[in-house]
Amino acid sequence: MALEIVKIFPVHIREALANDTWKAGLEEIRVRVGSPLEFIYGGESRYLPGREGAYALPSACGYENGYRMTPEDLREMLNYISDYSLYAYSEEVKEGYLTIEGGHRIGMAGQVVKKDGKVTGLSHITFLNVRIAHEKRGCADDILPHIRRSDGIYNTLMLSPPGIGKTTFLRDLIRQLSAGDAGAPGMKVGVVDERSEIAACHLGIPQNDLGPRTDVLDGCKKTEGIRMLLRSMSPQILAVDELGGKEDFAAVKQALCCGCRVLGTVHAGCVQELLDKPYLQACVTQRLFGRYILIERNSRGERSTTIYDERMERIC
Repeated sequence: MALEIVKIFPVHIREALANDTWKAGLEEIRVRVGSPLEFIYGGESRYLPGREGAYALPSACGYENGYRMTPEDLREMLNYISDYSLYAYSEEVKEGYLTIEGGHRIGMAGQVVKKDGKVTGLSHITFLNVRIAHEKRGCADDILPHIRRSDGIYNTLMLSPPGIGKTTFLRDLIRQLSAGDAGAPGMKVGVVDERSEIAACHLGIPQNDLGPRTDVLDGCKKTEGIRMLLRSMSPQILAVDELGGKEDFAAVKQALCCGCRVLGTVHAGCVQELLDKPYLQACVTQRLFGRYILIERNSRGERSTTIYDERMERIC
């Protein structure tokens, strides 16, 4: 991971990151013109010190003493990220992110370009969020037994606020269900990876291990991707990240009517938030999902899971 991340930075910053001891536990790197370069580890932020051109590894030096990124730094980074051809990635940039080798996703913000009232791209990109890809193999070991059943799996919905790790858990569940084990055969899994976060495809090739029986539609809208996979790849399980509007859940219902199991995630900080959304409340009332998994993180960055059944009664 260190080399893939280091090479997107300006040369003078690469020198500070030559020793890769800083990477352990790293989740995000926040890059903002005029602000200190921020490295986020769970609930802790560290900054790259910089005085008169002298740099050191990210440390708790304090916000005020951190090296402040310049417009030139951002331009150099964008050149490295896009291989000097940002225009070639215009479709991805329009969506606000790029996925680089290793599966790391780089979010972008700046001046929005519009045409006929629709966003067509970004100009003057002055904010970057480098989200570090974490496979964390085995993180879903404790969840897996609770979603399995004799004929496959329960339709399962994982919920948490953004940035807590539900995509990481989803990825590991996909890998394990696709591979199978001594107690259960592997299953065909179709992944609709709208934002390239699950498989993290680079040039069409998944950078993350999703198992041997997994097919991926990368960069495809969930509503379209679900229909495409149902028609063409005969999945036993459909996996989707960040289900949102009622159109997404209408597509999910279609998959369920075709006998396919669904494994998905949704933004919600607690069970009540889930019930406050009308289209999700309907899913609960109709008992479309047999398992709900709430993922939380405490102030020390430690994650925990609570599992509910189709009646929203706690299992464990």
